[in-house]
Amino acid sequence: MNVLILHDELPPDARPDELDVFTQVRAIGAALEALGHRGSAAGVTLDLAALQRRLCEAPACDVVVNLVESLARRMRLAPCVPALLDALGVPYTGVPTEGLFLTCGKTTAKRHLAQCGIATPSWVEEGGGEADPSAPFAPGKYIVKSVWEHASLGLDDDAIVEVSTADELRRVIRSRRDRLGGEAFAEAYINGREFNLALLESAPEPTAPRRATVTHQRGVAEVLPPAEITFVDYVPGKPKIVGYAAKWAEDSFEYHRTPRGFAFPPEDAALVRRLRELALRCWDVFRLRGYARVDFRVDERGTPWVLEINANPCLSPDAGYMAAAAEAGLTFRDVVDRLLHAAVAR
Repeated sequence: MNVLILHDELPPDARPDELDVFTQVRAIGAALEALGHRGSAAGVTLDLAALQRRLCEAPACDVVVNLVESLARRMRLAPCVPALLDALGVPYTGVPTEGLFLTCGKTTAKRHLAQCGIATPSWVEEGGGEADPSAPFAPGKYIVKSVWEHASLGLDDDAIVEVSTADELRRVIRSRRDRLGGEAFAEAYINGREFNLALLESAPEPTAPRRATVTHQRGVAEVLPPAEITFVDYVPGKPKIVGYAAKWAEDSFEYHRTPRGFAFPPEDAALVRRLRELALRCWDVFRLRGYARVDFRVDERGTPWVLEINANPCLSPDAGYMAAAAEAGLTFRDVVDRLLHAAVAR
C-alpha cells in the first residue's frame, strides 16, 4: 500500500515532547518498509486545503498513519485532521474524529466519564459554578493541569496545591493558565498508586484467552499488560506524580526514579481485573479505535479513578505504549501492521 504518515509541522525551537513525533515517524517508516509498504511523511499546518491536495495527488494514498496532535501547536484543533480524512473517505490509523473530540480536552473527557458513571477525580474549572455537581467542592489537595496540552506539560511539584475554598483554587488556576497552554483546571489529588493500561484494536484471538477483549461495532479492543509506575526514593512530602521531568528531562531525578513494572502479586489480581474492565469500558463509551491508553490512580482504599483517556498515545519505541506491547509479545512491526489492518477494515 501507499501509506502517508501525517505529523505536526513544528518550528526548530519545539519542545522535546513535540519533537518526539519525528522519532515516531522514523520508526514507523522503517516498519512500513519491512512490511512491504511504500511510506512517505508530511507535516500538517492550518492549511487543510493543502493537505487535501496532498492526499489527492498521485500516487493515490491508500491509508494514513495519523500522528497529528496539534495544528499550529494548538492541540484542540487535532480533530480537524481525521474530520477531513473522513470527508475524503481516506482510511487512517487511530481514534476517529468523534473519539478525539471527546478526549483531547481533559474537562470534556471528565464530564463524559462522570456522565457514564466511571469514577474520575472531582475537578474545578476557572469559571463559576461546580464543574461536577455530583461532587461539590471539598477543601484539600488539588493538582492544576492544562485543559488541552498533553505530555504532562506544566506538571511539576508546584502543580499540587492545598486550598480551603473554590474561589481560592480558581485564583490559583488563573495564575497558572498561561504556563499551561492558556486554559487550566484543577483536579482533586488522589494519593495512591499510578497505573496505565494500553489498548490495541485487533481481530479476536480465541487462542489467547488471557487477553481481555471487548467487541462492538467499533472493533475489538485488546488490553495489553497493565503497567504500574512506581516512585523510587521519593522523600516524604515530594509529590508522587508523573510530571514533565519524569517523561522528558533525561538528566532529572524523576526521569530515573519512575520505572514502570508489569508484575503484580496475587493480592492485586482483583484490582488488575477491575482496571482492565474499566479500560474496556472507556474504549466503548469514548468510541475509540486503533490504539489508546487509559491512566488511573488507585487510592489508599483500592478504588480506581480514571485520570485521562489518551487517544493515539506516543508510538516511540521507548515509550510506555510499546513497552506494554512488548510485554504482550508484540514487536513494533506487529503493532504497525495491526493498526494498518484496523484502519483499512474500517
